[in-house]
Formats: sequence, structure tokens, C-alpha cells
Amino acid sequence: MAILQIGAIHLPIYPTISESDYQYILNNAEVSYIFISGHEIFRKIEHLIPEIPSLKEIYSIKPTNDLKLLSDLIEYGRANPNETLLREIKSSIQSNDCATLIYTSGTTGKQKGAMLSHRNLISNFLACSDIPPYGPECKTFSYLPLCHVYERMMNYLFQYMGYSIYYAESIATISDNIKEVQPQIMTSVPRLLEKIYDKIVSTGSKLNGPKKIIFSWALRQALSFELEGANGLLYEIERKIADRLVYRKWREALGGKLGIIVSGGAALQPRLSRFYWAAGISVIEGYGLTETSPVIAVGNFKKNGVKFGTVGPILPGVQVDFAHDGEILCKGPNVMLGYYNDAEHTKKVIDKNGWFHTGDIGQLEPEGQLRITGRKKEIFKLLWKIYQPRTY
Repeated sequence: MAILQIGAIHLPIYPTISESDYQYILNNAEVSYIFISGHEIFRKIEHLIPEIPSLKEIYSIKPTNDLKLLSDLIEYGRANPNETLLREIKSSIQSNDCATLIYTSGTTGKQKGAMLSHRNLISNFLACSDIPPYGPECKTFSYLPLCHVYERMMNYLFQYMGYSIYYAESIATISDNIKEVQPQIMTSVPRLLEKIYDKIVSTGSKLNGPKKIIFSWALRQALSFELEGANGLLYEIERKIADRLVYRKWREALGGKLGIIVSGGAALQPRLSRFYWAAGISVIEGYGLTETSPVIAVGNFKKNGVKFGTVGPILPGVQVDFAHDGEILCKGPNVMLGYYNDAEHTKKVIDKNGWFHTGDIGQLEPEGQLRITGRKKEIFKLLWKIYQPRTY
């Protein structure tokens, strides 16, 4: 947040990337300063430092070799305040100035730095701000890497809404942390939701006698869930019984107060959506790319706001169209400024009319939800296999 307030550009990097990716990104982005946690990260980039001509300094959070400490930088700032200069810098920042560079393979293989402006990010979380039904007392839980634009945007949204954000200590402690925090909202990816589902099913399969019969019945009920009471009154009565006997225990395993899980990053199987919704936890699925800051479409709690198998309605303020081959095109305040130092690839994904080409194939449902049906590259690959000429 401090970096954004002085108009500097923040570049988050995954600590697990390869050495060649470190070297390429740090040079391509012309990085001036690097902030690291400690020796383990420094060890990965130490020998690359002479090959990064733009680099001025490295700061470490923990004592590491002879590196300067972040705490020293903070103390220097406290000892040398310049409020006038700070105000001048803040007032000079324009909404269309680049706020962050996020490197992604995008719709083609090579790593490219997507330039996202302050306007890109702010427009995205403002458009999502009427979805959560909670007040500022809400607790949120975050475990996804903040290097990813999805989790960053959600964190900005939570800050804007006045929600408290609790960060997981590690991947291994997610379950314990959720029980301790008791959040109302958490962001996730389908993989974790699948793991939770598998654990619940595995636990239920070990039951015996009447308990196992009741669990199996409740699970079948959950997997046949339909929105807005479409299964009829009898089903809803049975679901309430299942909730008292079984579903409330599933919620307790997730802290007891969890009402919304926002799922992104990959497609979510409809059976998982049904499972969580039946148990009283609304799974809101969204879709987007790094280049679109990221949300293009997302579910909400309005009429037709959720439809299983889709990623929800188009976000307000965002336009979506489809190319002749079904490719999803996007235009709006969320579309990136372009790829840093890469006009060639920018022109390939943003056409002369300002439409961003996602590389995904989709269609709009009659009620307005977006359904993702495939990847454009996969279609090309399939066509090649079909029409590949025989050789004799």
C-alpha cells in the first residue's frame, strides 16, 4: 500500500519460480529495489545480482548477510519526514498510471508483465462491492498468494468494505486457522474445496450403522441440490432435517460462521457447488484473467445471479462479446494498459477496437450468466488432429 501511495510500481514474484524466470522478470521489468523475506530467497537470486543493471538496493525483512534491513528503511523514513513532498507525489498520481506489474504466461507461453493501473484495480473491486451482504463486522480468511491478482483484488475489496482480513499461517494450518478465526467469507480455488469435500466424504464412509445411513442420505440430498427451491417443498423440508443432523457439523468444521466462499482460478465442478450450497455455504464462482484485473464475470445474490456450471453474470461496467469462433472478448475499465516493453504481444491480445481476446471459448446463458466451454488453443489442437493430412 505504501508503494502504491508514492506512485511506484509494485511487482510481486512467486518465491517458487525458476532461476531463469527470476532473471528474465527482474531484467525485463527493470527492477530498482527488491524486498525479500530472508536468506532463503536471497540465496536464489544472489548470483543474479550482477546481471540486473537497474537494481539499486535489496532490503531484507530478516537479518541476511550484509543486506540492508526493511526496518532500517522504515526508521530512516521516520527520522526524515517530508510531508510536503509526499503530498505532492500523491496528488500527482493519475488513475491511469500503472500501479502494478504482474507477470503471466497469458494467452501465449512467454512470461509477460501485465500493466494494471490504479483504475483497473479500483474499478474491479468497486464493481464487486455490492455482492457481499455483510457489514464491517465481517471477518475474512485469506490463504492464497498475494502475488496473484485474484487474491490481491479481493484483499482490496475487503479493505474497502472495512472487513477484517486474517491470513493463514501456512497451507498446513488452514483447517486450524479457519476454526480459530470463524470467518464469514473466504477466497479459495476449486482444489481446496475438493479436498474439503473428499475429507468429509471419507470421514462419513467410516461411520457405522444408522449414522452412516443418515450421512449417506444427507450427502445424496446435498448433491441433488437446486437453487431457489426448484426441487420442491418436500426436498426443502428434508434438507432442513439433513441440516440439523449432518450439515451443521460440516459448517462447524469450517469455523461455524462461513457463509460465502469465492472460488476462482479454475473451473468448479457443479457437484461441489451443490454440496456447499445445500450445507448453507454459498459458493460464488468468478472468471477472469490477470490482464482483466481480474474479474470479467462473477456470481451474485440477485435474481439469476448464480447458475451451476456457469461463472455468473458479467460484472457491471464490463463489456463482453464473442468472436466468430466463440472466443470471449472483453472491454472495460478493468482491461490492462498492455504488456510492459512488449507492444507486439499487446497488439495480439488487444485489438484496434479495444477488445481484449481472452483465449477462452464461452457463451451467454439465456438468463445472462457466462458459461466457459473451452480454450481456443485446445480447439486449434483438436482441429489439427482431425485435419492433419495422412502421409504414406
